[in-house]
Amino acid sequence: MIDILKNLPKRTEKPRDKGLTMVMDKGLSIREAENFLSVNSSLTDILKLGFGTSILTKNIEEKIQLYKSENLLVYTGGTLFEAFIARNQFDDYCRLLDKLDINMVEVSNGSMEIQHDLKCEYIQKLSKNYTVVSEVGSKNAEVKIKKNDWIKWMKKELDAGSWKVIAEGREGGNVGVFNEDGAIKLDLIFDIVQEIPVKDIIWEAPQKQQQVWFINKFGANVNLGNIAPKEVIPLEALRLGLRGDTFENYL
Repeated sequence: MIDILKNLPKRTEKPRDKGLTMVMDKGLSIREAENFLSVNSSLTDILKLGFGTSILTKNIEEKIQLYKSENLLVYTGGTLFEAFIARNQFDDYCRLLDKLDINMVEVSNGSMEIQHDLKCEYIQKLSKNYTVVSEVGSKNAEVKIKKNDWIKWMKKELDAGSWKVIAEGREGGNVGVFNEDGAIKLDLIFDIVQEIPVKDIIWEAPQKQQQVWFINKFGANVNLGNIAPKEVIPLEALRLGLRGDTFENYL
């Protein structure tokens, strides 16, 4: 139906390499997942099973297959990866991935410190069998990362085999590339995109005002993550200029 409107931005088509929407599932039931897909599957590219929920959710294998049947990339949250690494259980983690039959994996160090060369080794190993996304940034607002380290680490992780690097924002949008009040760290983001192609970054941006800023700055086909299931269509409306916040972008 949107074809009847003139001057809408050209959205990339699935399977996309940019303009990605990554949704965070924090424990939806099978029925809730079915309802979600019935209206959002064409607008969703990646489904993250948030933090450690994938080992707590009943019928998780069935739900993963449901998402995969709609051609979504599915992965477990990086916190689960870290939970296994903290217990020296990398091989057990790989066995879990095989058991769950998922096609993507996140490598992060947001909840614990992992020496960066070792993190890149994990990326390199996992990229042989999975599509890897890696996350830069800490979930602890007290941890201050220098701009040069953000850029250096993103570059090294892409070189190690990450398909995309995720800029930490957490589910609340109040750490990483954001201040505690959700305000955007403009200087940091501008410095990052001087060195890292925007298409290679997924910005975790759960708050509407953050989504608006990224769309206004980088266009309709910016990669955005940690989107709540009920916010996928509202986000697509923002991308296309069909909400007041971006209404004048494409007139």
